[in-house]
Amino acid sequence: MPESKPRKKATYTPPPAKAAAPKPNAPWFVPVMLGLMIVGLAWIVVTYLSGWNYPIPGIRGWNLAIGFSLILGGFGMTTRWR
Repeated sequence: MPESKPRKKATYTPPPAKAAAPKPNAPWFVPVMLGLMIVGLAWIVVTYLSGWNYPIPGIRGWNLAIGFSLILGGFGMTTRWR
């Protein structure tokens, strides 16, 4: 009986070693992150309580945009928190 040809298979090479674990954040990272969220919340509360005139008089609705931008900046930093 004829003998079948053996399959040619590439030799196994293990995957490269994983990169080093990510470094922890700087000590200022968490206070800045929380500060942005708290200041943004306070900005929005002051805007509503003052009848849309403060913290910066004259820009009215843009005060909300500033407050939400501060909050979004804080939440954006949470994605990088280790």
